[in-house]
Amino acid sequence: MTVPRRRPPGPSGNALVLAGGGVAGIAWELGVLCGIADADPALAGRVLAANLVVGTSAGAAVAAQITCGVPLEDLYATQQSPETAEIEVDFDKDRLFADFGVVIANSAGPEDTGRRMGAIALAATIVDPTARLAAIDARLPVKQWPDRRIMVTAVDAETGAVTVFTRESGVTLVDAVAASSAVPGVWAPVVIGGRSYIDGGVRSMNNADLAAGADRVLIIQPALEGTPQPWGSLDAEIAALAPAGVYVISADQPSIDAFGTNPLSPTTRAPSARAGRAVGAAHAAGVAAAWA
Repeated sequence: MTVPRRRPPGPSGNALVLAGGGVAGIAWELGVLCGIADADPALAGRVLAANLVVGTSAGAAVAAQITCGVPLEDLYATQQSPETAEIEVDFDKDRLFADFGVVIANSAGPEDTGRRMGAIALAATIVDPTARLAAIDARLPVKQWPDRRIMVTAVDAETGAVTVFTRESGVTLVDAVAASSAVPGVWAPVVIGGRSYIDGGVRSMNNADLAAGADRVLIIQPALEGTPQPWGSLDAEIAALAPAGVYVISADQPSIDAFGTNPLSPTTRAPSARAGRAVGAAHAAGVAAAWA
């Protein structure tokens, strides 16, 4: 989906927005970027060199990976390998999202939703946080923040407010990515500076509005186009990006099939990466036109 806008005088750069989607989402987003590179290597170079990368949950891991200097093909290859430090967890996306829907229906607003989700996360009996942090650490080939400008989203489990971690936040990259992907009721909140943080996807699966001010924005989301988000509104976020030119790459049905009912399962990595690669190649021409 492309949303053309008239840009203001003077460039302010390009932005890449990487949405949440679990372990499957990480593999799929890397596949999408590889697919763009297959079709147009120069375009992929421009996308990967975006002035700003906004990452939420799975997208936070991908943001850290693609800005660390490791070749994209090497990152893709890790998704094809059966060897992984990812943790297998019993997770039914549809059931959990239905539970979240009840929370949202009874919430007074976004921050109230965040507080209620935080309460679920804080009360849950889940995987040992140390083991979880080790799995996140293994995702990142480089543990230091890149020189590039990246924004990693999370939500304060007690206040419900969105928090954006950057290189200047004084937080380790591993902790920031772990906090951004701490799905309530599945993974323990991540404690940073005495505060507990949960998945940035609790605020929005995309958080695309954080890219406001960019000339062009590419949003990569592992969800079917037009599928309502459990919370947040991509349309509203795109409206907040005006006058930027926005292009959205969404999942197709084969991608959704690859994700299955448990997108946190390591077994989804290889098929999701392959499905994403096909989607990226199919969208390359559209991205090129939007980023011309």
